Amino acid sequence: MGFPDRIERTVELSHPPARVWTALTTAEGLGSWFGDAAEIDLRPGGAGELRWEEHGAGEFRVERVEEPRVFGFTWHINGLPAEDPRRTYVEFTLEPTADGTRLTVVETGFAQLGPEEHESAFHGNVKGWAAELDDLTAHLDAA
Repeated sequence: MGFPDRIERTVELSHPPARVWTALTTAEGLGSWFGDAAEIDLRPGGAGELRWEEHGAGEFRVERVEEPRVFGFTWHINGLPAEDPRRTYVEFTLEPTADGTRLTVVETGFAQLGPEEHESAFHGNVKGWAAELDDLTAHLDAA
């Protein structure tokens, strides 16, 4: 039996897709909810970085940009050595709704990990996405 490979979360946001897109794809937006600061080159192959005062920095690579509907990136798997080439893929999909935006985030790539690595990375990111999407909602609602 294999390990779960996919984390998927959907949230209903009372904000238009353009506003949610900005929160997901700009340095100012990402640095307001997904870290303490961020940088992003918003194009396939572009580099990005998230910085946290307490946790250091994490780099990502932009893989997919279909404004204003799909944004995807790959990033380092938490708990692996920095030189490990394995990455997971994160994709945000925005769908307009009558009341705002339905945002779905999917992260895949965990099945490539061994049992101990998987336990830490997968379950850590399950908790992480719940917290981060709460932070995104609070950020959008506060503005």
